[in-house]
Amino acid sequence: MENLQEKSMLTAPLQRRSFLQFAGAGAAAMALVAVGCKKDRNNGPMASGVTLDFKDDFGVLNYAYALEQLEAAFYIQVASKPPTTFSPAEKTYFQDIQFHEIAHREFFKKALNTAAIGSLEVDFSTINFNDRTSVLNAAKAFEDLGVAAYNGAGARIKTDAYLVAAGKIVSVEARHAAYVRDLISNGSFANAEVVNAQGLDMALSPDKVLAVAGKYIKTKINVINL
Repeated sequence: MENLQEKSMLTAPLQRRSFLQFAGAGAAAMALVAVGCKKDRNNGPMASGVTLDFKDDFGVLNYAYALEQLEAAFYIQVASKPPTTFSPAEKTYFQDIQFHEIAHREFFKKALNTAAIGSLEVDFSTINFNDRTSVLNAAKAFEDLGVAAYNGAGARIKTDAYLVAAGKIVSVEARHAAYVRDLISNGSFANAEVVNAQGLDMALSPDKVLAVAGKYIKTKINVINL
């Protein structure tokens, strides 16, 4: 009964199928705007890496897309072969988080259309995917970083529709972060590491986020107009 209650807490507010439907519909609308406003924009993969140009909303969306690629790749690897010490409930939770992150990634890819950066090459060599502690600590780092990244980038988004979409996604990321933190240490989901004195989640600027995320990304990321 406890496992069922825990699963309901994580998945009931945003089930996999409903989120994927939301992402597909929202992305279609956003893609029309992206194509109509910037048909000639192309940040595809190059020998020198990818470029995040923060002069407009597309740069911020590609920034979010880069982070979602990283998270999706991590959770896909965890879900495909979770640590043997994961409980059945934990295996299910991480599978659900995997699908959430894939949905986030595809949301931005479809929304950006031809303006999307290319696929990033990741490097998880510092993570021991056979070890529960290593996986949980990495998940905590990715989720905390993701929440702080969205919070820090929100002020840079000028289009209301994009801001609303980012707000919906960061709320899901915060649920992931809280869940993982509680697995590591019960009650730590909103401690001083992630919540400030005003009771708000921490926010980090893109340069600080990318400095941390860069440890896990092989592809060179060029940042301009930040």
